[in-house]
Amino acid sequence: MNHKHALPVLVYDDDCGFCTWCAAWVVRHGSLDAVGFANLTADDRSRLPDDYEACAHLITTDSVYSCGAAAEWAIARTYPELQPLFCAFRLLPGYSSVRERLYRFLANRRSWLGKILSAESPVGERDQL
Repeated sequence: MNHKHALPVLVYDDDCGFCTWCAAWVVRHGSLDAVGFANLTADDRSRLPDDYEACAHLITTDSVYSCGAAAEWAIARTYPELQPLFCAFRLLPGYSSVRERLYRFLANRRSWLGKILSAESPVGERDQL
């Protein structure tokens, strides 16, 4: 199966205002596209884990990053100057566990965060279809 996208695709919860705001930010400031859960293609959905609605994902040509790894990848694509920092973090024992706990901490507070930072869907070019 051919999994080609012009840009990496951030898959996000388009029912969540905070998630939508984050997706809009990385699309506007980085080199990513975004698609909400509601607008996933069958091909993209087949590449995601069964419980894909549990967190965000980033789909590239040859990989899928989920949850904290997806957020890290999207941040690094949006702010390339942070890539050396992420590379250094990855050398630290336990970094991926800390990254995932931080992601879950924020994800569990997204309704509160959405009161501060929120946007309406759609945000990505593919969401406009």
